[in-house]
Amino acid sequence: MKEKIKTLLEDVLPLVDFDSDFLFSELDSLGVTTILMTLAAEYNIELEAVDATPKNLKSLDSIVKMVETKLAEKK
Repeated sequence: MKEKIKTLLEDVLPLVDFDSDFLFSELDSLGVTTILMTLAAEYNIELEAVDATPKNLKSLDSIVKMVETKLAEKK
């Protein structure tokens, strides 16, 4: 799942380094919105503004964890 998410996000945000440990600091509001919309559409989950926290968007691993949590809540 991690590689799929990385590929998806690199396609829509090619200038962002998704290997960074400080990913959130590289994102502007449009980048954050793009990530949430892309993942919500791909995984059919609801991601809202309250999910756009530095903790959830700190790194690729934390983004994957957020998606896994949302998928688990959906079941």
